[in-house]
Amino acid sequence: MQQLEEKIKQLKAQLEDAKSKLTVAKARLEDLEKQEEEIIKEARELGVEPEDLPGEIERLEKEIEEGIEKAWSYLPKELRK
Repeated sequence: MQQLEEKIKQLKAQLEDAKSKLTVAKARLEDLEKQEEEIIKEARELGVEPEDLPGEIERLEKEIEEGIEKAWSYLPKELRK
């Protein structure tokens, strides 16, 4: 009988642990959803729709690379490495 009581006690402890982890996970999910909303809002304020972000990032990376190349071209050849 004592074994059954111990098993029930362990099961209750595991259930409480699972409930606690679920509560933490729900809170984390809520935080992440708020962050996502904020990022989407900021992107739209910058004139970019969320689905266009990968293309916009690629465009900006290319623009930066071109700017760097242009800056290097202004340096005398002796200073380029």
